[in-house]
Amino acid sequence: MGKKVRKESETSCKETFEPLPVEGKNPATVVLLLSSPEEDILVKACEAIHTFAEKGDENKVSLLGLGALEPLCQLISHSNNLVRRTALMALGIMATNSDVKSALKKIDVIPSIIDKLSLEEDVVAHEYATLCLASLSVDFVCKVQIFDSKGLPTLIQLLSSPDPDVKKNSLETIFNMVQDFQSRQAVHELGGIPQLLELLKSDFPVIQHLALKTLQNVTTDKDTRNTFREEQGFERLMDILSNADFSDLHIEALQVVANCLNDSESFQLIHQDGGLTRLMEFIITPDITEIQSCAVKCIARVAQSAENRKLLHEQNVEKVLVELLSVSDVSVKTASCQAVSTMSFHLACKDRFRDLGGIPAVVQLLNNESLVLREAATHALSNLTHGNELNTFAVYEAGGHEILVQQLCGNCAGTVANSAATLGNMAGQGVIRCSILSHGAMQALVEPLKSTNVQVLINTTQCLAMLACDTEARAEVLHNACLAINVCASDGPTAVEMCKFGAVELLQEINQSVKRRSSVSKLAMTSLLNSNLSVKYSLTGHLSSTDIISDGFYDAGKACGGQRILSLEELSEQPVNQQRPIIFFNTAAEEIVDAPDESQSNELETDTSSKRDRRTSRTPLLDRKKKQKDETQPEYPSEKLWKMMDDVSLQLLVKEVKESILPLSEEREQYAALARLVSEAMGGAVEMEKLHEFPWVLHLSELKFQLQSNVVPIGLIRRGIYRHRALLFKCLVDRIGLSCTLVRGEYNRAWNEVLLFTGNPSSNGSSSLPCRYIVDLMHQPGSLLKANTPAAVQYQTI
Repeated sequence: MGKKVRKESETSCKETFEPLPVEGKNPATVVLLLSSPEEDILVKACEAIHTFAEKGDENKVSLLGLGALEPLCQLISHSNNLVRRTALMALGIMATNSDVKSALKKIDVIPSIIDKLSLEEDVVAHEYATLCLASLSVDFVCKVQIFDSKGLPTLIQLLSSPDPDVKKNSLETIFNMVQDFQSRQAVHELGGIPQLLELLKSDFPVIQHLALKTLQNVTTDKDTRNTFREEQGFERLMDILSNADFSDLHIEALQVVANCLNDSESFQLIHQDGGLTRLMEFIITPDITEIQSCAVKCIARVAQSAENRKLLHEQNVEKVLVELLSVSDVSVKTASCQAVSTMSFHLACKDRFRDLGGIPAVVQLLNNESLVLREAATHALSNLTHGNELNTFAVYEAGGHEILVQQLCGNCAGTVANSAATLGNMAGQGVIRCSILSHGAMQALVEPLKSTNVQVLINTTQCLAMLACDTEARAEVLHNACLAINVCASDGPTAVEMCKFGAVELLQEINQSVKRRSSVSKLAMTSLLNSNLSVKYSLTGHLSSTDIISDGFYDAGKACGGQRILSLEELSEQPVNQQRPIIFFNTAAEEIVDAPDESQSNELETDTSSKRDRRTSRTPLLDRKKKQKDETQPEYPSEKLWKMMDDVSLQLLVKEVKESILPLSEEREQYAALARLVSEAMGGAVEMEKLHEFPWVLHLSELKFQLQSNVVPIGLIRRGIYRHRALLFKCLVDRIGLSCTLVRGEYNRAWNEVLLFTGNPSSNGSSSLPCRYIVDLMHQPGSLLKANTPAAVQYQTI
């Protein structure tokens, strides 16, 4: 037995390995050591990774690629305290890299990191755990995870840590989190305000800056402001502002002050304690313009409340602001103008600014090179002159009206709008109005009328209304309005809207007046009609070859004098009547085509010719009005949207024209073939003597009854005469790139004219001149009748 025991002892000694120093020069080797079961090796591997990662972002990305992240996330929960600490050190350094942060988001590591913030862990673990959280908390998802994992209470406790790095990292995490409302409330409820105020005494500027930025966010909440005030927070801020050594903190401190003064209750309490007087003194004394600008912005924010404006007025804030208007720094002058603009909502302040000479000072700023300052100055003048005659004369005496007219031609929409508003305020005084007009105000207002900015348009039109009190001014307004219509008419939808609101009728009236008409009013009328061909055809009865009709074109018949031409939507909403139908075009195809409605197709089909049989395979028409299924059911806005009927028959006809007419080589042959196709689609040739027997009236009445509408798609018409065929011919010609005119005659007559060369166009002889031809679509379809010949005249008249 004794020998056996000796052998076991010998075996045990052989299995024991002497300590071996490990050296790893390759990062991949060190990463592999993170899987070692020995704690000493784990510690050395983590220390090596920490040292390697500290050298730069490239090393951090390299470690990420080698797979170091997941082992480190596991090791921070190791049972050995030293292993946990070194793993946290490595992970904290790596987490400062953006690629590593993205990878950590995919690993549920935040709860484990928050566990390492417990008091049982040492300061080093706290430092690197909070460093990791500070890096991750920039991301919204990570902020939510930290909040849900109850990390915020622990972070607030760590603000009292003796280690400045732990304070800084914890504070940075809290700052990132309080960007969200939920965390802002939680910081207040968890008693974080006293801790944040205490950090203002820190010896480290970075901690002071972070504390002020965090306070700036949390004090946007009213309850937090109350707590802040109770903890003497405002007094601490004023102490910082009064200390020149803390000038680098003044901007952030002022932003917190602005929050504290935002509500009237806090403002009054601070005012009672003398805080407002200290603030006013501070605005004048700083030598750093950036701080001074921020202080004035603070006043402007405070003045948003009517009660606050009253208190500021009692503190004679106007005097301070007028003095700041003459400083050299642009940012200070801009902030001062903004504050003047806000304070001008208080009536007494307007008079005080005038008495202190503030208005000439603001007028001088209109010539400054800074666009921002000019906008702020014009806004201040707009508010100062609103409802105050004495201030308008003060601007006038300072020569402001002349400069404001020049500002109307600027590129800044805010400056233009403010200038127009100020001029409108001033134009109420006759003397000033005449002076404004003498400086070319009417011409200057033309460009703003073309603006797409709503406020510019509102202020400009109001200014025009005030300036148009004089006869000469009204003439200039009319001239400029016609110019504006001429420009706006280039946009089709805009032209349609202007016609809808009676622009055509007004221009007709103007052009019929000997005194009011001008070349510009005629140009406006022409531009408007060229952009709304339906109205043009109704008024003039003529479309040239350059007038290309498009979807939505309709023939409402010859317009009556002085009567507004209704839009297609308005016409479609009228009850069915006994008047002629409104014919319209729509070649737009629906994305989804339903199966043909056999019953409706049979009702509408009255011919058995092979050509028209192909056109009967059509979809049901999409009704322009949605029928109410239940009379008691409420009608929602979406049900009121008007939609133009689909015209599948016309779509098929356009396709057929493109396939059969376009391949033809001769232009004359194309016109003739197209004429025959139109005739066949509209009921075929009709002899002159039998025209009265052609049942087109009954056919159109049936269509109106079947559709229950006065508006009829042209593709459904199978029995058409001159005007219907001429409309269809013009539509198809424009679709395939040919050209023709459309002319309306008397008694339902209409025709198309085309230009054709009678000989070789390349020759120099007289035969190369183009000749006008009338296209026969009724009696001998395809015949081209030379204009002014007996045959052509007979086709055009009864």
